[in-house]
Amino acid sequence: RLGNEVLAATRFKVLQGKRFGLITNPSGVNRHLDSTIDVLRAAPGVKLAALFGPEHGIYGDVPAGDKVENAVDARTGLPAYSLYGKTQKPTPEMLQGLDALVYDLQDTGCRSYTFSSTMGVAMDACGEAGIEFVVLDRPNPLGGDRIEGPMLEEKFRSGVSRWNVPYVYGLTCGELARMINGEGWIKHPCRLTVVPMKGWKRSMVWEDTGLPWVPSSPHVPHGKSPLYLVATGILGELMSVSTGIGYTLPFECVAAPGLDPHKLAAALNGYRLPGVKFQPITYKPYYFTFSNQVIGGVQIFLTDPAKAPLTPINFYALETL
Repeated sequence: RLGNEVLAATRFKVLQGKRFGLITNPSGVNRHLDSTIDVLRAAPGVKLAALFGPEHGIYGDVPAGDKVENAVDARTGLPAYSLYGKTQKPTPEMLQGLDALVYDLQDTGCRSYTFSSTMGVAMDACGEAGIEFVVLDRPNPLGGDRIEGPMLEEKFRSGVSRWNVPYVYGLTCGELARMINGEGWIKHPCRLTVVPMKGWKRSMVWEDTGLPWVPSSPHVPHGKSPLYLVATGILGELMSVSTGIGYTLPFECVAAPGLDPHKLAAALNGYRLPGVKFQPITYKPYYFTFSNQVIGGVQIFLTDPAKAPLTPINFYALETL
C-alpha cells in the first residue's frame, strides 16, 4: 500500500486542519489510478491550496530539459508553481500561507533523475520557511537491495546529481528524505513527516508490487523502464549512440549507423553478464539521435533483473563499441 493510500486510510490525519501545497505529476496516483490531486481536493478537513510541478510539469506534458512555467491550473483553478525553470526552489511567496508541502512523485531510484533533487531543495525551502514537509512514500522500482555505481564527485554536483549517494542508491523517496535531513545535506533541515508504505519489501522491483505504473516522465513509460534507464542512461548522454529514445524502446537499445547487429550482440553476450541477453535489432528512430536513419545494434533483455548488473552495462557497451 502506497503512502498516499495509507494517508487516506488514516483519514488524512497528518494533514487535518492544514493548508498545504502538493508536489506531484501524473505518477502521483493510488492503485486505483486516482490522482493524489483529486483525492486531496476531495478529502475532508484538509485544504489543498497550491500545486508544484517538477521537471515535465504537473501533467507531464513538458519535454525533458525544457523549462516549466508558472501558471494557474485550468482544471482545478489552483496556482501551479514551477520547480523546474527560473525557480527550482520554492520561494517564500509560493509557500506563504501554507502549513505544509506534500511530496507524491514516483522516482526511479537513480541519482541522475531530477525528482530527488526537487524533493531535497523543497525540503530546504520548507525548513527555511518553518513549515512541514510531508513525503507520501513510494517503492523504489529498482528494489531496495540494489546499490550500484560511484558516489557523487563534488565537482559534478548538479540538478541531476545533487546528493552524496551512489548512482543507484537503494532507498525509497521517504528514506532518502530522512537521509537528506539527518545528514545535514541541506542548510535548513525541515520538520519532516514520512507517511510510510505497508507491505513493501526491499527485494521487490516494480513488477513485484502489483501496482500500476504511470509514466514518471516521457521516456520512462513502463514499470521495467527504470531498470533500462540505469543500464544505458550514462551511455546515452554521450549522444554518439541511440539507446532507443525516439523509437518504441526507450533506454532498451544500443545502436548506431554502421554497426553490425549480430557482431555487436555476439560481443556483448560474450561477457556472459548474469541476467542479461543482447539481441540483434534494426530500427529507424523517428526523432532524437539518428532520427530518420536506419540503424543497427542490440536490444537489451533483462532475463533476471535481480541478478543483472545494470550500471556496468553502460561501460561494457562502451568498451565493445
